Amino acid sequence: MKDKEIIQIILAIATLGIVYGFNEIAEMNLNALSAIIGFSAIIIGINILSKKIVASRLDADVEHEIWQVKRFGFHPGDNFKKSISAGILIPLFVTLVTLGSIAPMTVMTYETRALKRRAAKRFGPYSFTEMTDFHNALVGAIGIISCLLITFLTYWIPGDSWSAIGKMATFYAFYNLLPISKLDGSQIFFGSRVLWSVLAVITLIFMSYAIFLV
Repeated sequence: MKDKEIIQIILAIATLGIVYGFNEIAEMNLNALSAIIGFSAIIIGINILSKKIVASRLDADVEHEIWQVKRFGFHPGDNFKKSISAGILIPLFVTLVTLGSIAPMTVMTYETRALKRRAAKRFGPYSFTEMTDFHNALVGAIGIISCLLITFLTYWIPGDSWSAIGKMATFYAFYNLLPISKLDGSQIFFGSRVLWSVLAVITLIFMSYAIFLV
């Protein structure tokens, strides 16, 4: 993992902690805020690790960064001169405007690239030397699945802290499944709409439980 990626991950954890812990910041509840930042590190860490494992199995590498946006319209000239860190600005802005009622967790995106050894397997299980959209979707999908697994596993463990991290993981999966820009959901959607649809249904079930039953 490169230093640049590590810095991006740290920024993502801090942003997610601030966004999800907005009310705790307002109430100056530093203990609860520290716990939320810790939960953020666990969720993002497991999400990233699972993607890297699957990417490696596909003879590819995956790098993560803060969600960047350069294009703001549909016309050729509708571009910013420099990319803006939408993964920081949008979540913070929406959270502030809604006073914490809506806490978007759209902080990171990923990019995969094929490793040289993938070319050696062109006649094996992989028919392509470059990453296909479907294989790219698989990498993103495992990140969503890992978050849902966190929720499922913590459901069986007694304690408010476990319940809290499970709920947070569900929201993280939901927001990152949105097919917007370069978010995970967009890469999954354009790689396999069937896969995206299945994940969307499962995530909505988890969301319903997190909102109405917890």
